[in-house]
Amino acid sequence: MARTPLSLAGLARALRRLGHDPTTTGYVAALESFAAVRARVRDQLARMTAPFACIGHSLGGLLLRSALDGTTSTPRHLIFLGTPQRPPLLARKFRHLGPYRIVNGEMGQLLADPAFFARLPPVIAPYTILAGTGGRTGRWSPFGNEPNDGIVAVAETLVDPSDSPVLVAARHTFLMNHRAVRAAIGSVLGDGTP
Repeated sequence: MARTPLSLAGLARALRRLGHDPTTTGYVAALESFAAVRARVRDQLARMTAPFACIGHSLGGLLLRSALDGTTSTPRHLIFLGTPQRPPLLARKFRHLGPYRIVNGEMGQLLADPAFFARLPPVIAPYTILAGTGGRTGRWSPFGNEPNDGIVAVAETLVDPSDSPVLVAARHTFLMNHRAVRAAIGSVLGDGTP
C-alpha cells in the first residue's frame, strides 16, 4: 500500500528470465479509492491474452480477486503474496489512528472491515498462497506466538481453512524479493510456454 510498482521490478526481471511477460499495476492507497483501482485492474485484465497468471502482493491480491469478478478473463493461476483474506489484526488495531488513515486512505479502512471481506467474490481460479514467517513472535509481538510476516499473520492469508500456504522466512514488505518466493512462483508458473 505504501510502495510503487518498482517494488516488483526484481520479481518481474526473474519472471522475464523464465520466459514470462509481466506487467504491473500501481496505485496510491492514500489518494485512490478501491473501486477506481479495481476498475483499472479490470481494464488491464480485459486486455490479457490467454494463458496468463496473476500475482498480487498484500492488498493487490484482494484487488485482483475483486477485479476478476464478472470478467471474461480467467487466469490459469492466482498467486497471493501475503494477501490477507480476512480483516488483519494490525488494520483493525490501527484503523482509527491518524497516520494509518492518512497513509492508507479508504483502502486501509476496508482492510479492517469484516463486511468488505464478506462481499469479496470467491476465488475463481487455482491459487497458491505464499505467506511470510519473518515477523516477530512471542511476548512482544501483537501476534503472540502466531507465525506472521510482521504485518499479516499466516492464518489471515488463508482463503479456505484447509489451505496449505507456502511458508517463507520473509517479512511482508519484501516477500516478492525473497529467493524462496521467486523459486515457488517459478515452480508454479513454469517457464512461460503456453
